[in-house]
Amino acid sequence: MTEPGERRVRDEEARAWAALVATARRTVSDGLVVGTSGNVSVRVGDTVLVTPSGVPYDRLTPDDVTGVGLDGRRVLGSLVPTSELPMHLAVYRATDARAVVHTHAVHATAVSTLLHELPPIHYMAAALGGPVRVAPYAPYGSEELARNVLRALDGRSGCLLQNHGTLTHGATLDQAYDRTAQLEWMCRLWLTASSVPGRSPSLLSERQLAEVGERLRGYGQKG
Repeated sequence: MTEPGERRVRDEEARAWAALVATARRTVSDGLVVGTSGNVSVRVGDTVLVTPSGVPYDRLTPDDVTGVGLDGRRVLGSLVPTSELPMHLAVYRATDARAVVHTHAVHATAVSTLLHELPPIHYMAAALGGPVRVAPYAPYGSEELARNVLRALDGRSGCLLQNHGTLTHGATLDQAYDRTAQLEWMCRLWLTASSVPGRSPSLLSERQLAEVGERLRGYGQKG
């Protein structure tokens, strides 16, 4: 992908890019990433807008729109997409996701070094589909990592990446980001509860999680 994008940015893509940049900046301000680590993407039709590689989020402008097709071919902009592009594209090809958020959140990354699966310590695990799996380690930006992530995401909307970070997806950027924030919070909760000497955290049952899952489907304002 060495050629610049082939066409002009459409209005819908410009709006989506603005929302993407705002979300990427939020990952920094909320302490989920440091510097240019982590990445964010959003799908508009068959185009995936994604944060570019190595560019601080506070420097991104409307002219920096970076977009690729689902085959990875660059169609918008001249900046090189994030090195984690294979992982983002794998999620879009395999799921109905419209947005993906990847971070190096501290507590979640710490948990990824300790467990193969984050147990259901809180009912918000239901919002991610159940206990959160840890994708086995593979080099960043690799197809192997993308495959590991897809396996960990089976039936889930989020996972941990061993010795690496988090990945969540959703129908919108706000939903994907909220799932990331909830995952980081649950990992912090598990680390806090597990640190008490001589005690083990109580966990929720499959039945309890299923009940919450039903309730969450009706949560929030309608219409």
